[in-house]
Amino acid sequence: MQAISVRQPWAWAIARGHKTLYNQSLPTGYRGPLLVHASMRVDLKAGDSALMHSAGWDPADPLATLGAVIAVAELDDVCAASAGGAVHGEDDRHCSCGAWAEPGAYHWRLTNVRTLHRPIVSLGRPGLWQPPPTLVADVDAMLGTAELNR
Repeated sequence: MQAISVRQPWAWAIARGHKTLYNQSLPTGYRGPLLVHASMRVDLKAGDSALMHSAGWDPADPLATLGAVIAVAELDDVCAASAGGAVHGEDDRHCSCGAWAEPGAYHWRLTNVRTLHRPIVSLGRPGLWQPPPTLVADVDAMLGTAELNR
């Protein structure tokens, strides 16, 4: 089990299923369950973006919180095409990851996103990080599954 801290409103967009990838400056070999942590930092320009407007960004949504785990997703794949590494038959200038993909970034493809019934307050970290066992247990208990303990 790993985790990522994502600035709002991007974390909200992932949790609500609008944004199916996470833009990152580095690749990862990790595949599997991933806690989506809403960071304490906010991307102030993102709330005004056309993508956020079309997604229905709502700062009053409980998943728009800061400093908490709000969802669990599966990290299924990483597209490196726009970051300079051709993969899956894509060239090194363009990929088909969609409107949420940032040029020049690795696109971590997220699937099977499950939102938590309520955010779980926790500290996050930059990049991919290992959540403490107590946090994993709290998320596991909330989702009522044992699958997170891989």
